[in-house]
Amino acid sequence: MDGGAFREGRGGSWARSQKWPTLQDLASASLEEVNQLWAGLGYYSRGRRLQEGARKVVEELGGHMPRTAETLQRLLPGVGKYTAGAIASIAFGQASGVVDGNVVRVLCRVRAIGADPSSTLVSQQLWSLAQQLVDPARPGDFNQAAMELGATVCTPQRPLCSQCPVASLCRAYQRVKQKQLSASRHLLGCPDVEDCAPDAGQCQLCAPPTEPWDQTLGVTNFPRKTIRRPPREEFSATCVLEQRRAPGGARILLVQRPNSGLLAGLWEFPSVTMEPSEKHQLEALLQELQTWAGPLPATHLKHLGQVIHTFSHIKLTYQVYGLTLEGQTSVTITPPGARWLTREEFHTAAVSTAMKKVFRVYEGQQPGPCKGSKRPQLSTPSSQKKPSRGQQVLDSFFHPNILTDGPNLNSDAQ
Repeated sequence: MDGGAFREGRGGSWARSQKWPTLQDLASASLEEVNQLWAGLGYYSRGRRLQEGARKVVEELGGHMPRTAETLQRLLPGVGKYTAGAIASIAFGQASGVVDGNVVRVLCRVRAIGADPSSTLVSQQLWSLAQQLVDPARPGDFNQAAMELGATVCTPQRPLCSQCPVASLCRAYQRVKQKQLSASRHLLGCPDVEDCAPDAGQCQLCAPPTEPWDQTLGVTNFPRKTIRRPPREEFSATCVLEQRRAPGGARILLVQRPNSGLLAGLWEFPSVTMEPSEKHQLEALLQELQTWAGPLPATHLKHLGQVIHTFSHIKLTYQVYGLTLEGQTSVTITPPGARWLTREEFHTAAVSTAMKKVFRVYEGQQPGPCKGSKRPQLSTPSSQKKPSRGQQVLDSFFHPNILTDGPNLNSDAQ
C-alpha cells in the first residue's frame, strides 16, 4: 500500500469498491481474487498490501482504522509517510501535510529550491514546509488542491503560470518575469546572498555551481532534475505450452509465482531466468516445462521472438518460445502451483501485462483460429481528470504570511 495507489485510475478503484465495499470484504478475499482484479494495473504489490492492511485492521485492530498519520504508518503494513498523511488528512481531517511528486514540483518552484529534491536534507525540508502550509480547518481539501495544482497547472513541462493562483508568491516565476538571471548565471536556490545563513557557507538547498540556469526553460529549471539509476537488466526464457486436444477444448499452461518478490502470486507461462548468452537456454526451459507437464517433445519447441517489459526497477527481456501438443496424449496430471486454462480464462486470470505481451507474440505465430482470436477488452482507468478544485482552494489558503512567517527554507544549512 503506497502513495501511488491513491491516484490509481478511478475506473479500477470503482470496480474494486463494488466487489469489496467494506474492509471485512477485502480482508476475507483471497490473494488470487485480489491479483485477478488488479491484473494489468502494474505495481502488483499494491493490491497485496491493501489486503494485508485490511486483514490487520479486521483481525488485530478490532475493525478500527487508525486515524492519525503516525498510527497509520506504524500499525499498517506497507503504509509509508505519504499514504499515512493522505489518509489522515482526507479521511479523518488531521492537519497532516503530504508530499508527492506534484507537491515537490510546486514547492521547489514557489521557493526556488535548486538542490536535488530526492536528497534526504531537501526531502525533510519539503515535508516540513508542507506541514507548515496545510490548513488545519480543511487539511484534506488543501492537500488534494496542492496535488491538483501540480498535476494541472504547475506541470513538469509548459506550466500555466499565467493561470496559477500562487504566481505572485512564486520565486521561480518572479525570476523569469523580472529577467534577473542571465544565461551564464548559476542555478541557485536563494534569491539573494544575504538570505543564506552568513556563517554556514554554501546553502544546502541551492543547486551546486555546476548546474547552470537555462534561460529557455523558465520555471521548469525547478525542481532540479534527479539523475535516475537505469533499471537493471534481466533475461528470461518463457514458453507458451498449449494442448490443442485437451478435454473440453484447447488449454494453455500457467504456473504461479512465489508469494513474495516481483509479481508475487501472479500466474505466468513456465519461465527460467538466465544470461542473454546462455548456451543451454532450450535445455533449461524444456526441463522447467517437464517439471510441470511431464515428458515433452524437445523438437517441437520453437523460438517465436522476444518481449521487453520494464518494471519500475527491472528491464526484463523475455525470449518467447512456443510448444503446441497436437497428437500427443493429453496431460491430465497437474502438480500444485500449475493449471491449464482456456484462452478466455487466461485473459481474465491474474496475469501480468508482460505475460499478455508474451501471449500476443505466440498468437501471432499460430495459424488458423489461434491468430487474432478475440479477447475481451481490458478496462483501463480513465485518463480524464475531474475539473480542478485546486486553484480555488489554494487561492483561499495561500497568502504571503504563510511563506514569510515560517522559517526560510533557503536559509537553512546543514
